[in-house]
Amino acid sequence: MTMAAQASPPPDVGAEPTRPDPDVVISAEGLHKRFCRDLRRSLFYGVADVAGELTGRRRARHSLRRGEFWALRDVSLELRRGEALGLVGANGAGKSTLLRILSGVIKPDAGSARLVGRVAPLIALGAGFNPILTGRENIYANMSILGLSKAEIDDRFEDVIAFAEVDDALDAPVQTYSTGMAARLGFACAIHIEPDILLIDEVLSVGDTRFRMKCRRRLVELRSRGTSFIMVSHNAYSLLNVCETAIYLKRGEVVTSGDAESVLRQYEEELSLGGDISDAGVLHLPERPIEESYGLDIRSVRFRGPDGEPIDGPVCGEPATLCVDVFAHRPVPEGDMAVMVNALVGESDRLLSMSTNLDSVSISIPAGRSELRLHLPYCCIAPGRYSAKIAVREALDTYDQVDSFRFTVKASRVLSRSAFFQPRRWEVGEAQSP
Repeated sequence: MTMAAQASPPPDVGAEPTRPDPDVVISAEGLHKRFCRDLRRSLFYGVADVAGELTGRRRARHSLRRGEFWALRDVSLELRRGEALGLVGANGAGKSTLLRILSGVIKPDAGSARLVGRVAPLIALGAGFNPILTGRENIYANMSILGLSKAEIDDRFEDVIAFAEVDDALDAPVQTYSTGMAARLGFACAIHIEPDILLIDEVLSVGDTRFRMKCRRRLVELRSRGTSFIMVSHNAYSLLNVCETAIYLKRGEVVTSGDAESVLRQYEEELSLGGDISDAGVLHLPERPIEESYGLDIRSVRFRGPDGEPIDGPVCGEPATLCVDVFAHRPVPEGDMAVMVNALVGESDRLLSMSTNLDSVSISIPAGRSELRLHLPYCCIAPGRYSAKIAVREALDTYDQVDSFRFTVKASRVLSRSAFFQPRRWEVGEAQSP
C-alpha cells in the first residue's frame, strides 16, 4: 500500500492511459474538503455554490472564504485488496470526513476518490436504521440499501441475528435499543453483506469486551477472504490487532503514514507530550518558614539514572530512582513515603500506588537534610506523560506532600502493543515430569 500527502503529477500529454490495477480497491488523490463554522454563512455559501454550478461559474477550489477552514487538505491514499488501514488523530483531525467522502456521503471540494466493489460503511452508530421500525424490519431495510436482494437477506438473516445477539429485542423498535445493541446490529448487517470494502468509524468502541473480541475475529476472517478495511479508532490496540498500516491526520493534513506501529507511536508521543506542559525533570519547592512547617518539608523531587546522575525522566524498561529531597526539623523514626502515579491523558486512571507502609518497610528519617529514594529496577510504565502525588507521613500524620510532580516516560524500544514493560528472561530447559 502506498500513501502520500501530495497528489500525483498529471500524466504526460499524449501518453497511453494507464489501466487501473485490479488489486487496488480504494484510490484517492489530493482530497480537499472545507467547512464553515457559521451556520448562516454556511447556508449562504451553499446557495452560492449551487448557483455557480448551474451557471458554470465555479469558484477556486483551493481557496477559503471568510469563516471557512480545511477539514481535509491534500490527502491521498491507495488501498489494495485484503489490506487494512488505520486512521488516527485527535478529534477534528479529519478522520470521519475522509470516511464520509470515501463512502459517498459527501463530495470533496477538490481531488478524486475511486472505490471498486461493494462498500459497507459503519460511520455512525445505527446509521441507516429507522428508529420506529423493529430490528427485524431494519435488517431488511439496511441490508437492501447495502445491495442485497430479499432472497439473499433471507439466507443470511439467522446469521445476522446470531451475531448481533438481539434475539429478545428483534421485534421491538430500534429506538428502544441501547447504544451497544444498535452498534451490534449495525455491525452484523455490514459484515454479512460480504463487502469488498469496510469503512469503520469508532463503532467497535462500544459493547462489552466479549463482543468486541468477536468482532475482531470476524474482521480477521473477512480479511482472509479479501475484504479491505479503513478503520478509525482512538484505541491503539484495536488498530494494531487489525491494521498493519496507518495514517496520522492532524488538522486535515497527513502528518505521517506507513507501518502502523511507528505511526501510532508517533501519534501517542505527540498526544502525551502535547499542551503547555514543560519540565526539566526536577521540581523545586520554596523553603517553608519553620512556623508553617509540620516538622518535615519536601524541598525537591527528581529522577536519577543508574549512575546517580539527574535525568529528565525515566526510560521504559530501564532502571531509575525517584529522589525526594527533604528537610526534617526533628527525627522521624517510623516514616512512610507514598507515591501515587496517574496518567495525564486518556481517563487519567491511577496506574500505581506505592508506599513503604504497603511494602511493610519502615524508614527512619534523621533530622536535617536527607534524600528519600524509591529505586525502580525497571520502569514498567509505557511511554507517555504522568503525574505523581508524593507524600511523607508518620502513622496518620502527613508532614508534607507534592500534589503533582509531572514527568515523561520515554521509549527505548517498541512497546506499542503493550501497556507496560514486563521484565523477562527466556530459556530452553529439560521437560519436567508431570
